[in-house]
Amino acid sequence: MMFSAAFLVQALLASAVFAFPSSKERLASRRARRSGDVARTRQSKPVNIVSSPQVAAAVGNASHPQFSSNWAGAVLVASTATYKSVTGTFTVPTPKSTGGSAEQCASAWVGIDGDTCETAILQTGVDFCVSGSATSFDAWYEFFPADSFDFSGFSVSAGDSITITATVISTTEGTLTIKNNSKGTTATKTVTSSSKLCETNAEWIVEDFEECEGNDCELVPFANFGTVVFTGASATTNSGTVTPAGATIIDIEQNSVLTSVSQSGSTITVEYV
Repeated sequence: MMFSAAFLVQALLASAVFAFPSSKERLASRRARRSGDVARTRQSKPVNIVSSPQVAAAVGNASHPQFSSNWAGAVLVASTATYKSVTGTFTVPTPKSTGGSAEQCASAWVGIDGDTCETAILQTGVDFCVSGSATSFDAWYEFFPADSFDFSGFSVSAGDSITITATVISTTEGTLTIKNNSKGTTATKTVTSSSKLCETNAEWIVEDFEECEGNDCELVPFANFGTVVFTGASATTNSGTVTPAGATIIDIEQNSVLTSVSQSGSTITVEYV
Protein backbone atom coordinates (compact mmCIF):
# COMPACT_ATOMS: atom_id res chain seq x y z
CA MET A 1 0.00 0.00 0.00
CA MET A 2 2.84 2.40 0.93
CA PHE A 3 4.59 1.58 -2.35
CA SER A 4 1.36 2.27 -4.28
CA ALA A 5 0.88 5.62 -2.55
CA ALA A 6 4.47 6.66 -3.24
CA PHE A 7 4.10 5.60 -6.85
CA LEU A 8 0.90 7.65 -7.14
CA VAL A 9 2.59 10.76 -5.75
CA GLN A 10 5.48 10.35 -8.21
CA ALA A 11 3.03 9.94 -11.07
CA LEU A 12 1.14 13.08 -10.07
CA LEU A 13 4.37 15.04 -9.81
CA ALA A 14 5.46 13.80 -13.21
CA SER A 15 2.13 14.77 -14.77
CA ALA A 16 2.44 18.23 -13.20
CA VAL A 17 5.82 18.69 -14.81
CA PHE A 18 4.32 17.99 -18.22
CA ALA A 19 1.23 20.11 -17.52
CA PHE A 20 3.06 23.39 -16.88
CA PRO A 21 5.28 24.76 -19.66
CA SER A 22 8.80 25.79 -18.74
CA SER A 23 10.11 29.33 -19.24
CA LYS A 24 11.87 28.22 -22.42
CA GLU A 25 8.67 26.63 -23.70
CA ARG A 26 6.72 29.82 -23.06
CA LEU A 27 9.37 31.82 -24.88
CA ALA A 28 9.24 29.36 -27.78
CA SER A 29 5.46 29.73 -27.84
CA ARG A 30 5.77 33.51 -28.14
CA ARG A 31 8.27 33.17 -30.96
CA ALA A 32 5.85 30.81 -32.72
CA ARG A 33 3.08 33.39 -32.40
CA ARG A 34 5.35 36.07 -33.86
CA SER A 35 6.32 33.88 -36.80
CA GLY A 36 2.66 33.39 -37.66
CA ASP A 37 2.36 29.75 -36.57
CA VAL A 38 -0.66 30.60 -34.42
CA ALA A 39 -3.35 33.26 -34.68
CA ARG A 40 -1.75 35.78 -32.30
CA THR A 41 0.26 38.77 -33.47
CA ARG A 42 2.42 41.51 -31.94
CA GLN A 43 1.71 45.16 -32.63
CA SER A 44 2.86 48.57 -31.55
CA LYS A 45 0.03 51.09 -31.35
CA PRO A 46 -0.38 54.88 -31.42
CA VAL A 47 0.09 56.59 -28.08
CA ASN A 48 -2.85 56.22 -25.68
CA ILE A 49 -2.88 59.41 -23.62
CA VAL A 50 -4.42 59.32 -20.14
CA SER A 51 -5.41 62.36 -18.09
CA SER A 52 -3.70 62.38 -14.71
CA PRO A 53 -3.36 65.83 -13.16
CA GLN A 54 -3.41 64.25 -9.68
CA VAL A 55 -0.55 61.91 -10.58
CA ALA A 56 1.42 64.75 -12.15
CA ALA A 57 1.16 66.76 -8.94
CA ALA A 58 2.02 63.71 -6.84
CA VAL A 59 5.31 63.16 -8.66
CA GLY A 60 6.25 66.82 -8.26
CA ASN A 61 5.78 67.77 -11.89
CA ALA A 62 2.43 69.46 -12.31
CA SER A 63 3.52 70.77 -15.72
CA HIS A 64 4.39 67.31 -17.02
CA PRO A 65 3.05 67.33 -20.61
CA GLN A 66 1.63 63.83 -21.03
CA PHE A 67 0.99 60.45 -19.44
CA SER A 68 0.21 57.37 -21.52
CA SER A 69 -0.78 53.78 -20.87
CA ASN A 70 1.66 52.44 -23.47
CA TRP A 71 4.41 54.95 -24.43
CA ALA A 72 7.33 56.42 -22.49
CA GLY A 73 9.85 58.65 -24.22
CA ALA A 74 10.13 61.82 -26.28
CA VAL A 75 8.08 62.99 -29.26
CA LEU A 76 8.79 65.89 -31.61
CA VAL A 77 5.66 67.41 -33.13
CA ALA A 78 6.12 69.52 -36.26
CA SER A 79 3.90 72.46 -37.05
CA THR A 80 5.13 73.12 -40.60
CA ALA A 81 8.13 70.84 -41.28
CA THR A 82 7.80 67.19 -42.29
CA TYR A 83 9.98 64.46 -40.75
CA LYS A 84 11.92 62.35 -43.24
CA SER A 85 13.94 60.14 -40.87
CA VAL A 86 14.60 59.46 -37.19
CA THR A 87 17.50 57.62 -35.56
CA GLY A 88 18.93 56.71 -32.17
CA THR A 89 21.33 54.31 -30.45
CA PHE A 90 20.71 52.39 -27.22
CA THR A 91 22.13 49.50 -25.22
CA VAL A 92 19.80 46.50 -24.92
CA PRO A 93 18.83 46.10 -21.25
CA THR A 94 18.33 42.91 -19.25
CA PRO A 95 14.63 42.88 -18.30
CA LYS A 96 13.56 41.80 -14.84
CA SER A 97 10.24 40.38 -13.70
CA THR A 98 8.02 42.49 -11.48
CA GLY A 99 6.44 39.33 -10.04
CA GLY A 100 3.97 36.67 -11.10
CA SER A 101 4.37 33.82 -13.56
CA ALA A 102 3.40 35.59 -16.79
CA GLU A 103 5.98 36.58 -19.36
CA GLN A 104 6.71 40.33 -19.20
CA CYS A 105 8.05 42.52 -22.00
CA ALA A 106 8.96 46.02 -23.10
CA SER A 107 10.18 47.43 -26.40
CA ALA A 108 12.53 50.26 -27.45
CA TRP A 109 12.01 51.84 -30.86
CA VAL A 110 12.18 54.93 -33.05
CA GLY A 111 9.47 55.96 -35.46
CA ILE A 112 7.62 58.48 -37.57
CA ASP A 113 4.05 59.44 -36.51
CA GLY A 114 1.72 57.79 -33.99
CA ASP A 115 1.23 60.72 -31.61
CA THR A 116 -0.76 63.61 -33.09
CA CYS A 117 -0.98 61.58 -36.30
CA GLU A 118 -2.56 58.16 -35.68
CA THR A 119 -3.19 56.93 -39.23
CA ALA A 120 0.20 55.22 -39.61
CA ILE A 121 3.53 54.62 -37.84
CA LEU A 122 6.81 53.74 -39.56
CA GLN A 123 8.93 52.16 -36.83
CA THR A 124 11.61 49.66 -35.86
CA GLY A 125 13.08 48.45 -32.58
CA VAL A 126 13.86 45.64 -30.17
CA ASP A 127 11.60 43.74 -27.75
CA PHE A 128 13.08 42.47 -24.48
CA CYS A 129 11.12 39.88 -22.49
CA VAL A 130 11.54 37.86 -19.32
CA SER A 131 9.82 34.70 -18.12
CA GLY A 132 11.15 33.26 -14.89
CA SER A 133 14.93 33.39 -15.27
CA ALA A 134 14.84 33.23 -19.09
CA THR A 135 15.15 36.35 -21.24
CA SER A 136 14.63 36.81 -24.98
CA PHE A 137 15.19 39.60 -27.50
CA ASP A 138 13.58 40.23 -30.89
CA ALA A 139 14.44 42.85 -33.50
CA TRP A 140 11.35 43.92 -35.46
CA TYR A 141 9.91 46.37 -37.98
CA GLU A 142 6.37 47.64 -38.46
CA PHE A 143 4.34 49.95 -40.68
CA PHE A 144 1.22 50.38 -38.54
CA PRO A 145 -1.67 49.58 -38.95
CA ALA A 146 -0.04 46.35 -40.17
CA ASP A 147 1.40 43.98 -37.57
CA SER A 148 5.11 43.87 -36.75
CA PHE A 149 7.53 41.32 -38.19
CA ASP A 150 10.88 40.10 -36.91
CA PHE A 151 14.06 40.73 -38.89
CA SER A 152 14.96 37.21 -39.99
CA GLY A 153 18.21 35.84 -38.58
CA PHE A 154 19.16 39.07 -36.79
CA SER A 155 20.66 38.30 -33.38
CA VAL A 156 20.30 40.59 -30.35
CA SER A 157 21.63 40.04 -26.82
CA ALA A 158 21.56 42.00 -23.58
CA GLY A 159 24.33 44.58 -23.57
CA ASP A 160 24.45 44.98 -27.36
CA SER A 161 24.69 48.50 -28.77
CA ILE A 162 21.87 48.96 -31.29
CA THR A 163 21.28 51.79 -33.77
CA ILE A 164 17.80 52.00 -35.29
CA THR A 165 16.62 54.24 -38.12
CA ALA A 166 13.28 54.85 -39.81
CA THR A 167 13.41 56.67 -43.18
CA VAL A 168 10.46 57.94 -45.21
CA ILE A 169 10.51 57.32 -48.96
CA SER A 170 6.94 58.52 -49.50
CA THR A 171 3.83 58.79 -47.33
CA THR A 172 3.12 55.11 -48.07
CA GLU A 173 6.67 53.69 -48.23
CA GLY A 174 9.70 53.66 -45.97
CA THR A 175 12.95 51.93 -45.06
CA LEU A 176 13.62 50.47 -41.61
CA THR A 177 17.20 49.68 -40.57
CA ILE A 178 18.69 48.10 -37.47
CA LYS A 179 22.42 47.83 -36.82
CA ASN A 180 24.00 45.74 -34.07
CA ASN A 181 27.16 47.73 -33.40
CA SER A 182 28.44 45.08 -30.99
CA LYS A 183 28.11 42.20 -33.46
CA GLY A 184 28.80 44.16 -36.65
CA THR A 185 25.52 43.17 -38.35
CA THR A 186 22.86 45.21 -40.14
CA ALA A 187 19.36 44.44 -41.43
CA THR A 188 17.19 46.65 -43.64
CA LYS A 189 13.60 46.30 -44.79
CA THR A 190 11.60 48.45 -47.20
CA VAL A 191 7.88 48.44 -46.38
CA THR A 192 4.72 49.85 -47.91
CA SER A 193 1.26 50.63 -46.60
CA SER A 194 -2.11 51.78 -47.89
CA SER A 195 -2.34 54.04 -44.81
CA LYS A 196 -0.52 57.34 -45.24
CA LEU A 197 2.02 58.93 -42.94
CA CYS A 198 1.50 62.54 -41.90
CA GLU A 199 5.27 62.97 -41.29
CA THR A 200 4.51 65.30 -38.35
CA ASN A 201 5.88 63.20 -35.43
CA ALA A 202 9.36 61.85 -34.71
CA GLU A 203 9.79 59.73 -31.57
CA TRP A 204 12.12 57.70 -29.34
CA ILE A 205 9.98 55.34 -27.28
CA VAL A 206 9.96 52.52 -24.75
CA GLU A 207 6.57 50.83 -25.17
CA ASP A 208 4.28 48.37 -23.50
CA PHE A 209 3.20 46.79 -26.79
CA GLU A 210 0.12 44.66 -27.51
CA GLU A 211 -0.56 41.08 -28.50
CA CYS A 212 -3.65 40.55 -30.62
CA GLU A 213 -5.91 37.66 -31.53
CA GLY A 214 -8.03 38.89 -34.39
CA ASN A 215 -9.33 42.31 -33.35
CA ASP A 216 -8.93 41.50 -29.65
CA CYS A 217 -5.74 43.18 -28.42
CA GLU A 218 -4.29 43.65 -24.96
CA LEU A 219 -1.12 45.10 -23.46
CA VAL A 220 1.49 42.51 -22.51
CA PRO A 221 2.54 42.53 -18.83
CA PHE A 222 5.13 45.31 -18.58
CA ALA A 223 8.68 44.28 -17.63
CA ASN A 224 11.11 46.15 -15.43
CA PHE A 225 13.54 47.14 -18.20
CA GLY A 226 15.83 49.14 -15.92
CA THR A 227 17.04 52.06 -18.04
CA VAL A 228 17.08 52.67 -21.78
CA VAL A 229 19.20 55.60 -22.94
CA PHE A 230 18.83 56.78 -26.53
CA THR A 231 22.02 58.57 -27.61
CA GLY A 232 22.77 60.31 -30.89
CA ALA A 233 19.03 60.94 -31.19
CA SER A 234 18.14 63.07 -34.21
CA ALA A 235 15.49 63.57 -36.84
CA THR A 236 15.78 64.86 -40.39
CA THR A 237 13.20 67.28 -41.73
CA ASN A 238 12.68 68.84 -45.14
CA SER A 239 14.83 71.73 -43.91
CA GLY A 240 17.63 69.98 -41.99
CA THR A 241 18.51 67.82 -38.97
CA VAL A 242 17.19 68.47 -35.45
CA THR A 243 17.78 67.03 -31.97
CA PRO A 244 14.96 66.11 -29.54
CA ALA A 245 15.30 69.53 -27.85
CA GLY A 246 11.82 70.78 -26.99
CA ALA A 247 10.25 67.35 -27.48
CA THR A 248 7.11 66.38 -25.58
CA ILE A 249 7.99 64.05 -22.71
CA ILE A 250 5.66 61.10 -22.10
CA ASP A 251 5.63 58.70 -19.12
CA ILE A 252 3.73 55.44 -18.76
CA GLU A 253 0.99 55.36 -16.15
CA GLN A 254 -0.91 52.14 -15.41
CA ASN A 255 -2.65 52.86 -12.09
CA SER A 256 0.71 54.29 -10.99
CA VAL A 257 3.54 56.02 -12.86
CA LEU A 258 5.98 53.36 -14.09
CA THR A 259 8.63 55.42 -15.88
CA SER A 260 10.70 58.56 -15.56
CA VAL A 261 11.82 60.24 -18.80
CA SER A 262 14.31 63.05 -19.29
CA GLN A 263 15.94 64.69 -22.31
CA SER A 264 19.22 66.58 -22.66
CA GLY A 265 20.67 67.52 -26.02
CA SER A 266 20.63 64.42 -28.23
CA THR A 267 20.14 62.03 -25.28
CA ILE A 268 16.80 60.67 -24.01
CA THR A 269 16.75 58.62 -20.82
CA VAL A 270 13.81 56.33 -20.03
CA GLU A 271 13.94 54.75 -16.57
CA TYR A 272 11.62 52.15 -15.02
CA VAL A 273 10.57 53.30 -11.54
